[in-house]
Amino acid sequence: MRISRKIAALGVTAAAVTAGALVNAGPAYAALYGGQCGSGYNIVNLADFPDLRGTVYLTYNASTGKNCVVTIREKPGTATLMEAYVRRSGNTAWIKESDNFTTYAGPVYVSAAGSCVDWGGTIGTASQTRYGTNCG
Repeated sequence: MRISRKIAALGVTAAAVTAGALVNAGPAYAALYGGQCGSGYNIVNLADFPDLRGTVYLTYNASTGKNCVVTIREKPGTATLMEAYVRRSGNTAWIKESDNFTTYAGPVYVSAAGSCVDWGGTIGTASQTRYGTNCG
């Protein structure tokens, strides 16, 4: 009797631990944001590259009303074309950083409190761009 209760308790504990690990797993391949935009910026949106190249992050600082974009490679390596870009929706000119980098491009900033933003990034020949998001 005691042995079967202990085995049952161990099974419940193992199931709870496994369930917790699954809940906290997060995105399968998002390159981790490392605070490149600076203090006070929180992630408000992101776009993963479908081929595991990396992730573009849109962050926002409520104190300054500024958005920031950074493009981060999943696996840093040989310098390759990388871009980070952002603008207020409706503007034609992008605020952009574009060069050959090993790890990340950006940060680039725009004041957009009360507005929507267009933003994105490039790694090699792949781009991820979002239009008219995070309005307000």
